[in-house]
Amino acid sequence: MSIENIPEIYINNTKESPELFVYDFKMTSDVVKSKVILGMNMFSFLQVGIKQVHFAGTSVVVNKDQSLLLKKGNWLWTELLDTETIYYCKLFFFSENKLKEFLEKHTTKKQIIKHEIPYFIIKNDAYIISYLNSLSTISEVPSVFRERLLSVKFEELLLYLLQKYGRKFELYLDSLVREESSTFKKVLESKINANLKLEEIAFLCHMSLSTFKRHFIKEYKTSPGKWLQDMRLQKAKEILEQGHLKPSDIYLDYGYHNLSNFSIAFKNKFGCNPSEI
Repeated sequence: MSIENIPEIYINNTKESPELFVYDFKMTSDVVKSKVILGMNMFSFLQVGIKQVHFAGTSVVVNKDQSLLLKKGNWLWTELLDTETIYYCKLFFFSENKLKEFLEKHTTKKQIIKHEIPYFIIKNDAYIISYLNSLSTISEVPSVFRERLLSVKFEELLLYLLQKYGRKFELYLDSLVREESSTFKKVLESKINANLKLEEIAFLCHMSLSTFKRHFIKEYKTSPGKWLQDMRLQKAKEILEQGHLKPSDIYLDYGYHNLSNFSIAFKNKFGCNPSEI
């Protein structure tokens, strides 16, 4: 699977490096777990469809009633059509310089609190819908004025979200201008239940598959495939012991394509069939 560098692939003149950039993304077929290197922080205003994203230590799903603010870095994106025949998302990219200018102007320095989550969910309320309509008209403005207008619109948006979400949103913005490197173990252990391939987990760790395997064996003293299988089977056993779900309800969630293979692996590890739990 190829890797997409965003927003670079959307910029016509590759010599340009705009600090603010708006792009209307549309598609007519589903995309599952596309590898994306996000070079700028980005608002993803979902208009039609369903979006799921995986980052280093987390994942989130939103529909057309919600939008996301995403931290730059390596992501896996799944974008699905809903009831319509088209997927539509308005993307608003911004540089760290623009964000720092805003924070210096509109916030006061407080004690730094670490913010772990690389996304922020925004409700598409009446204001956001109206804002997006006004943002759409900027594309019709002569380019000489567009950058200044985008700066005003960027500041307007952040001020509104600060007013709506308060300290929680301010902490998130602060996290975007601070370097926070996710540890290898944290990334890996957060993806036990994510049903991702090793190659996809390696991508989220910013590693090639071969480097990932070497690092894993050094850290865990076993192969990543065996470790993930054991951990997923252990999680599956814990779920079954709660008594709410059957093996046929969960085998896909733990990386098995059919119930028979799940049952064989489960019995080999625990000495009994999953249906006996």
